[in-house]
Amino acid sequence: MSRAQLTSTVEQSSGGAVAPFLAGKNKIINGDFSVWQRGTSFSNPAINAYTADKIIQGNNASGVAFVDSQQVFTPGTAPVAGYESAYFYRRNVTTAGSGGQYNFIQQRIEDIRTLAGQTVTFSFWAKADSARTVSVNLTQNSGSGGTGGANFNSSNITLSTAWTRYSITTTLTSLSGVTIGTSSYLAVVLNMPINTTMTIDTWGWQVEAGSVATPFTTASNTLQGELALCQRYYFRATCPQAYSPFGVGFGDSSSKIDFQFMYPVTMRIAASSVDYSTLLAYDGTNTIAVSSLALQANAAATNGVRLWATMASSPTAYRMYQIVANAGSGYIGINAEL
Repeated sequence: MSRAQLTSTVEQSSGGAVAPFLAGKNKIINGDFSVWQRGTSFSNPAINAYTADKIIQGNNASGVAFVDSQQVFTPGTAPVAGYESAYFYRRNVTTAGSGGQYNFIQQRIEDIRTLAGQTVTFSFWAKADSARTVSVNLTQNSGSGGTGGANFNSSNITLSTAWTRYSITTTLTSLSGVTIGTSSYLAVVLNMPINTTMTIDTWGWQVEAGSVATPFTTASNTLQGELALCQRYYFRATCPQAYSPFGVGFGDSSSKIDFQFMYPVTMRIAASSVDYSTLLAYDGTNTIAVSSLALQANAAATNGVRLWATMASSPTAYRMYQIVANAGSGYIGINAEL
């Protein structure tokens, strides 16, 4: 791979050969951090847990304390004129910890074939509480059962306290000799200082073909399009108030309710896991608390899934029940991430 080319101008290019607002130009989904289906603040999330949509994070220092959160731009303060973004991403490490080998956020772009063998540029805006050194990895992962792929490491990048755009340019390895398995991807990783307290803010992630960073746009260039792209990998249905419904099913002969849960878009694969909070079963008169929720084996598809709701007390067999929110915080989330 070629040596990184590092720049730090507010605007690198007026567009060049690549149309500056072409949908699909940017291979990063949710690059403006507009979609946060799982929540807006995450205290000490587990390694490889998701935060903002499509963003995986990790910090393995012993005793570390940190928060990843959605931050709101004051109107008129977004880092690039002409793109009035609502949110940016913040990592705030309040207790440094010790012995850590990594501290990162990353996005996995579906399919190792993405931009393989091409010159590509990754650009992003960032600022920090003081001068901080970061670096970038671009990793071609051949997926489960695959072989081959390559990794590119950038030189160090020194962040300042002001919003600045940075970019790295390299040529991705071709796929000659690579065996592609399931769930292959191209990973873009922002590596941050380890074993230290710090605050780093970032926004405007973009991966594109070519040797220059063109004006930023999201992958779809629309609000609804970006949400739908995120929902291909994770979908969370939330309810604004108690008794808002998620689906209708029936009681079985033991302690479960079988119900169908449909998605608004076709997901990448059949659901691999489900998460939930504060659910009830409601038959029109009585309610029963849901104690656990699970995927039914061999009953998941890319457009919907059958779920088993295990109840705190037995439902009436073959009676129809709605699965509803117990409070405004109730939700069901379906995972099909890479």
